[in-house]
Amino acid sequence: MDLVTTLLLAVGLAMDAFAVSISGGATLREKRLRWAVIAGALFGGFQAGMPVLGWLGGMGLASFVGTYGPWIAFLLLVLIGGKMIVEAVRGDGESVRFENGTATLLLLAVATSIDALAVGVSFAVLDSPIVLPAITIGIVTFAFSAAGVLLGGAFGRIMGRKAGIVGGIILVGIGLRILLDHLFN
Repeated sequence: MDLVTTLLLAVGLAMDAFAVSISGGATLREKRLRWAVIAGALFGGFQAGMPVLGWLGGMGLASFVGTYGPWIAFLLLVLIGGKMIVEAVRGDGESVRFENGTATLLLLAVATSIDALAVGVSFAVLDSPIVLPAITIGIVTFAFSAAGVLLGGAFGRIMGRKAGIVGGIILVGIGLRILLDHLFN
């Protein structure tokens, strides 16, 4: 695969992580740069690692990822997004926030990188090397995710508590898009 195609693939895979990062960044109260680096590292790491796992698993993972991957991503994103919406509407102080710890970020990183696992399977089927594409995917996702947290932080300062509602809606929307793509494509 040539460099331009690899970069386009990396940008495409990074979009969900970018949107989730904007959503999470909107709920941050402080230490935005720190969380931008943490989110970038986690999202980028998972986006880089999943294609390698898919490539190593090859055809054995193809049917599992194709069947259950979109459902897993949908459930994780809807549960986390729904929790954000409910707690923002209630005015609870404890919303789903990056500051609550890396557990939330890990779940989001898994949910947004399942499609990268499928990409790795396709690389195995095509007998294509995976190392350079995986590194490229990871770097691009890191950059997009870190930028998303910082952009979301600016948005959150403007929107206040409503940012939690908007962020939750974004996560639910991403989950629905993943599921609908799976069901109708």
